[in-house]
Amino acid sequence: MDAKEIQEKIDILQKEVSTVIKGKDEVIRKVIMAILASGHVLLEDVPGLGKTTLAKAFSKALGFANKRIQFTPDTMPSDIVGMSIYNEQTNAFEYVEGAAVNCNLLLGDEINRTSSKTQSALLEAMAEGCVTVDGVTHQLLEPFVVMATQNPVTSGGTQALPDSQLDRFMICLSMGYPDAESQLAILKNVSDRDLIEKVQSVMTIEDIKQAKSYVKNMQVKDEILRYIICLCEKTREHEHVELGISPRGVGALAEMAKSFALCEGRTYVVPDDVLAIFPDVCAHRLILNTKARRENVTAYEILEEIAQQTEKPKLLRK
Repeated sequence: MDAKEIQEKIDILQKEVSTVIKGKDEVIRKVIMAILASGHVLLEDVPGLGKTTLAKAFSKALGFANKRIQFTPDTMPSDIVGMSIYNEQTNAFEYVEGAAVNCNLLLGDEINRTSSKTQSALLEAMAEGCVTVDGVTHQLLEPFVVMATQNPVTSGGTQALPDSQLDRFMICLSMGYPDAESQLAILKNVSDRDLIEKVQSVMTIEDIKQAKSYVKNMQVKDEILRYIICLCEKTREHEHVELGISPRGVGALAEMAKSFALCEGRTYVVPDDVLAIFPDVCAHRLILNTKARRENVTAYEILEEIAQQTEKPKLLRK
């Protein structure tokens, strides 16, 4: 597939998912970008805004094998990676797969309600594309996408995700409340379950693999790469930031910029592509200091300030 064909398929995919998720085209578009950039998605918002429904709609529209795990305080690591169980008939241990095995899209509901030990098990699957049980490594399917939801930390029974796990998510998005017209459309329609059943598979796994390969191999001008590095370095020097964007975050920003360009039908990245996804890729990676908390400064405000103060590179046309 060339860039134009990929963009056409992306537009069809977005339209199909939007039959279920009303008035959230930008969120849908950015989830598509993250998938094509080989990333994982964190959806953070209050309950009832359609985070789980969004993940289910994507799974159906992409033809992905999917599994869902509802995280609770007593969820065990074995629920994710699997376990070995002794079979008395064969006198041998047999592997029983966990939620992460043999699925393309793993929906993790309320990930911040479970223990750190269980979160660490998910971290291995996200980072390595495999799980290890009793010294035996089990490869995960390709593509493998974790779409996790979490409620705000102020909600009862939640705890903040470790910084290392937050850094593994390509983007963090907020659904936000739908506008009045979208809510009216939701009320007039049938239940979420009925809508999801009607979603058609409009892209194949092979389509996704080709699009991901296209993003991975897209060339980016050095001026753009230096611009990305400059933006991220300024987060490390900011007076309100204790820990800025890591090298992994720099790479994530570059990959998302390429994916954004492809979704716009281009084979090259421009500075505005970087700025368009800068907050979504970087806000959840910033660790703010006590001064920021004391002055009620948010990560999004810091990133907006950095974006405004950093000069865009001027690209010469060939």
